[in-house]
This record gives sequence, C-alpha cells and structure tokens, in this order.
Amino acid sequence: MNGILIIAHAPLASALRQCVAHVFTDHPEAVAALDVQPNTPPEETLAQARIMLAQLGTSHALVLADVFGATPCNVAQKLVDGVHSKLITGVNVPMLLRTLSYRNESLDALVARALMGATQGVMQVAITAPQNQNRRNHDQDQRDHQQ
Repeated sequence: MNGILIIAHAPLASALRQCVAHVFTDHPEAVAALDVQPNTPPEETLAQARIMLAQLGTSHALVLADVFGATPCNVAQKLVDGVHSKLITGVNVPMLLRTLSYRNESLDALVARALMGATQGVMQVAITAPQNQNRRNHDQDQRDHQQ
C-alpha cells in the first residue's frame, strides 16, 4: 500500500489533508502533510519530510507538491531521489481524492491515476442550466453560439 505525503506552502498541505479526512474518514493515517513555513531553511524542511515519509510506514510513497520550482517542490525532489517514491506537482483536491481511492495500485499506476484526477477535475462550469445540459433541436436559439 502506498503512502501519500503532501508538501506545500503553509497552510495548504494541512488544509488538503483535512479535505481528505473529511471524505475518507477511515484512512487519515495514509496521508501526511508538511506545511512549508516561510523563513524555514530547506535543509530543515527536508529533515522533517524524511521523518514524515518514514512515519508513513510504507516502502513506496507518492509525494505531492504544490508548485514546480518552489521550495516545497525542491525539497520533495531531494526527498524522492534514491527512494521508492514518485513526485507530482500541482496538487489539487481531485488529484488527492483519486490518489487515495487507488493507493493500493502500483506506484506507477497511482501516478497515472493522480494525473488523470487532476486534469479531469479542472473544468469550466457554466452558470445557467441550459449551458450545462444537452439541448434538443427545438430548444436551440439561433442567436446562442456558445458550445
């Protein structure tokens, strides 16, 4: 079973973990969160991340970071180097929920599931009902050119 570690700017990591605990009340131990505080040296954050990764109690882990190139991601890159873990940036709630739902799959399959959850969870939603529903031919207004 794969563990999940979220590393993000404070307080995002903890907030994402709380979202997961709200939905998956029976698996809160499967997800750990490390909030990267401003002015904390990256070496100290990396040491905390290593401890949290070990506390997950799994040989494989998926590490999720918020922004590529930022401190949380840079720390996460060093964390997964040389261990049986993978790193994905751009963490969002749909990604995290999908990841927890399929955490029993192989790490490579879990990465694919996480990426699909992230991209499928981002969409534009129309405000009015007719734009959200398929129209019948007789309902279409010739002046409405939105698709």
